[in-house]
Amino acid sequence: MASSESEVRAMLDRRVEACRAKDLDKLMSLYASDIVYFDVVPPLQFKGSDEVRRNFKRWFDEYEGSIGLETHELQIAVSADVAFVHMLHVDSGTRNNGVDGAVWIRSTVCCRRSNDKWLITHEHISMPGTWPLPGAEGN
Repeated sequence: MASSESEVRAMLDRRVEACRAKDLDKLMSLYASDIVYFDVVPPLQFKGSDEVRRNFKRWFDEYEGSIGLETHELQIAVSADVAFVHMLHVDSGTRNNGVDGAVWIRSTVCCRRSNDKWLITHEHISMPGTWPLPGAEGN
């Protein structure tokens, strides 16, 4: 399973890189066409790659430049051709309104391997509320 776990980890690294660069095509290549995606913005559920692509474009368009995305507490469970992953992200950058900030995001990702390629089939994003960033205590 170590090989499968490293393959999933590499796929998730490509996901973060694509988000940072706001590269929609690279990002969408990691998602199954029948993806079900839950987000913190209405309508909260997005089904299929077209809806998910539009949602990612909306998110990317909120930023003036690149998006800072850091992964923390990554946990991967792999069995044969299915993987379950959960993690925390810090989403940061300068928004189009000029506000520079960061938020914590929880992410749960389910993946399936098909034809030797791992694809994301389900993703659930949530915001736990306001948490201080690491090292920001007392500021």
